[in-house]
Amino acid sequence: MQCEWCEEFGAVNISCTVFWELPDGTRAIEITNTPSIKCKNCGMEYQLESTINELEDQLILINTKKIGKSITYQQLMDQPKLLKRNYFRFD
Repeated sequence: MQCEWCEEFGAVNISCTVFWELPDGTRAIEITNTPSIKCKNCGMEYQLESTINELEDQLILINTKKIGKSITYQQLMDQPKLLKRNYFRFD
């Protein structure tokens, strides 16, 4: 796979831990086992835009007060939504 940063081939799918600020800005949480990409050439670890959008949308749609300091990606995605979709995303 081609790396989005260095544009060389050698990027692979991985799961890693990320830290994300909640939409209200009150704190950041640790999200483990997050789908990510790692480039063997430049060493960059990053999330695809689609994964970033999924994380940000989910954090807007759920009650974040019920989340502790750390959660797995799947547990986060499984949280019940308060709204059907992110009405602030216009794309």
